[in-house]
Amino acid sequence: MKIPIPQTTPDAVLNIALDTVQQDRQALVFCNTRRGAESQAEQIALKLPVLSELAVLSEKVLKGVGSATRQCKRLAKCVERGIAFHHSGLTSSQRRLIEEGFRDSRLHVICSTPSLAMGVDLPAFRVVVRDLKRYSGGWGMSPIPVLEYHQQIGRAGRPGKETEGQAITIAVSDGQKKEIRERYVEGEPEEILSKLAVEPVFRTYVLTLIATEYCLSESALKDFFDRTFYAHSYGDSEKIHWLIGKTLEQLEEWEFIRVEGGKKDDGFVSASDLGEEGSLVATPVGKRVSELYLDPYTAQLIIEALKRATGKKRNVFSFLQMVSSTLEMRPLLRVRVKELDWVEELVGLNEEVFITSVPMDHSSEYEDFLNSVKTAFFFDEWMNEKSEEELLNALNVRPGEIHAKLDAADWLVYAAEEMCVLLKFHDILKELKVLRTRLRHGAKEELLGLLRLRNIGRVRARKLFRSGIKDVAGVKSVSLSRLEGLLGRKVAADVKRQAGQEEVGPDLSRYR
Repeated sequence: MKIPIPQTTPDAVLNIALDTVQQDRQALVFCNTRRGAESQAEQIALKLPVLSELAVLSEKVLKGVGSATRQCKRLAKCVERGIAFHHSGLTSSQRRLIEEGFRDSRLHVICSTPSLAMGVDLPAFRVVVRDLKRYSGGWGMSPIPVLEYHQQIGRAGRPGKETEGQAITIAVSDGQKKEIRERYVEGEPEEILSKLAVEPVFRTYVLTLIATEYCLSESALKDFFDRTFYAHSYGDSEKIHWLIGKTLEQLEEWEFIRVEGGKKDDGFVSASDLGEEGSLVATPVGKRVSELYLDPYTAQLIIEALKRATGKKRNVFSFLQMVSSTLEMRPLLRVRVKELDWVEELVGLNEEVFITSVPMDHSSEYEDFLNSVKTAFFFDEWMNEKSEEELLNALNVRPGEIHAKLDAADWLVYAAEEMCVLLKFHDILKELKVLRTRLRHGAKEELLGLLRLRNIGRVRARKLFRSGIKDVAGVKSVSLSRLEGLLGRKVAADVKRQAGQEEVGPDLSRYR
């Protein structure tokens, strides 16, 4: 089937997009990077006029974060022309606005990373797969999976609204055209693997099965996993049984489980030697780790770091880097070449306060360590009241990433608090509670007294603090009229009530 596309520019994707808009239809364009999706959307938008009917949607997108960032402004300019980009760097509210705008046909084209093809029901008349290769770490550029390609082109066609859908893949030569047909159009998709094949998930499930008393012995665990889709797709029960034994040894070494009822010469039996006479029991710490849905490896990393923290110099950065070292915080903020010098200087300045293991600078783990330091620095900058725009410009972290990372950090710091309760690390527990509040609000410690008040975030708290109102007592003593000048009438009255002044009378300060 040949699709006639007017060749008005040298860019094939741009020509397809403009033709789609000309037909008053919709298209999804899949790109391999966020930067690529943004750039492609802007190229399309520049060829189209501003539409007055999209002014409201554009304004809502612009206000998707507290203070509009450069990314917000770029997106809003695309939206007012009926075009958008979509990726995980946008806030959830911005992504929702873009998706709704496309569903009700206000937006004609979305340029997106592959994430939009996974779990988002957003069909279109045309789907354009621009990039079939993606950067994969040390391996360079690698072909995307066939299954991912099928997920993307499966968005083509709108049942009940269109008689056909068009999936278009860009090829620049006959050789590439042949390769695309053989690999993606006629090729077989990869096998679907169980999530249990991922080691952190496997560890978590093993501990959960023991903690909930669903499986109380190694044989019961083997029987359970033998009946899973993982075992069916893997096809090697002996390897799975070995992995169960290895995981039990880890959990026992980390003191998340113990064995009861088994006897050896020394009166103890290890999990790996467990027979029918012994049963597996989760320790109090292991049970709490399971309840927190935490990977046992992460829990062990946190516990070891907290133990080190009890006997050495520590500060806020110690705990931020600890949290940034966990698997749950991946992907970390990557250290760019131009950032390497200042990140390594930051390592030197904090050398005495790290509470995780610091790898040798020539080891394979050192790059991940530097990324964890940059991620910790991002959290520290946020808590020192840097705006989303400042963080985007300085560290290349987008608003959507900021809030996703903050959500993960909140959960991990809470998990660390729970470990402190069980381990009776009371001093550290107090420090973590302060840290968690600061992370949630993105504020310095001096504002915590004001942040207890409802409807007072870091911007309003800073405004009050600069005016000499530093805590709830200060709110109570200041006149209502002065508070209204800082916060507005409605918020000022509410804050006064929270401070314990239910009946707010007139301002009598001039008579005093």
